[in-house]
Amino acid sequence: MRIAIRMDDITPDMDWSKFKRVKDLLDAHHITPLIGVVPRNKDEKLSLNPARDDFWDYIKNLRDRGWVVAMHGYKHRYTTKDPGLFPIGGKSEFAGLPFDKQDEMIRKARRIFRENGIETDIFMAPSHSFDKNTLTALKKNGFNRITDGFGTEPYRAYDFVFYPIAIKRSDSLADTRDGIVTFVYHANTMDDKDFDKLKELLESGKAVSYSEFFNEEVQDRNTFGQAKQYAIAKAKYLAVQLRKLKG
Repeated sequence: MRIAIRMDDITPDMDWSKFKRVKDLLDAHHITPLIGVVPRNKDEKLSLNPARDDFWDYIKNLRDRGWVVAMHGYKHRYTTKDPGLFPIGGKSEFAGLPFDKQDEMIRKARRIFRENGIETDIFMAPSHSFDKNTLTALKKNGFNRITDGFGTEPYRAYDFVFYPIAIKRSDSLADTRDGIVTFVYHANTMDDKDFDKLKELLESGKAVSYSEFFNEEVQDRNTFGQAKQYAIAKAKYLAVQLRKLKG
C-alpha cells in the first residue's frame, strides 16, 4: 500500500517551526504532499505565530515545486454539530447550513484564492464534514475533487472524485495490496513522537507524492459502498469518543 501525505490547517499564522520540520523531512525524501490552505483563518486554535506577510507567495512557490493545494474550508470556524455525509467528526463549518449560505462561503473562499493567484478544484472540509448542500455549492463554484472518504483507490460518488484517507494507519502500513491511501497530518499539534513516526514512514519507502493519486483509475462507488463507508466512519467517531471518556 502506497501512502500519500495530506497536511491540514495551513494558515499565515500557523506554527511555522513545526511546519518547517515536516517540510524538511518531506524534502529530504523528495515527497510532495497535499496541503489544505484556509482562505481566511478565524479559528483561534490555529493562530499560533505572527502572520507571515509573504504567505501566498510562499504557497505559490510550494505549488510550483509540485505541492498540491486544496481549499480547506473558508474561515475554519465551526458553526454546527452536524457530522455530514462522512461522520468521523462531530462538528462542521458547512454541514447543516442552508445552501445559499454555503454557496456564499465557498464563493468568497474561492475568490480569496484567485485574488492571491491560486487555482484549485480540490476541497478539504474542516473536520471532514460536508453535506449535500456543500457538494452542490462546490460543484457550482468549480470544484470536482474532494480529499476524504475511505478506500484504497480514488473513487467517484455524488459526481465528485474522492481521494480516500486511511481508516487506521497501522492497517494501511501492514497492507500488502496494491493501492494508495492518505495519512492526515496536523503540523500544529505534532510532537516528537509524531515526527519520529513520520520519519519512519518516509524511510520505509511506502510514502509517495500526493500527485500519484491522479495517475490512478477512478472507480465508481455505489450506494451500498457509500452506506458502508458511513457506518465505518460513524463507528470510528464513536470509538474515539469512548476512548476520550475513559481518559
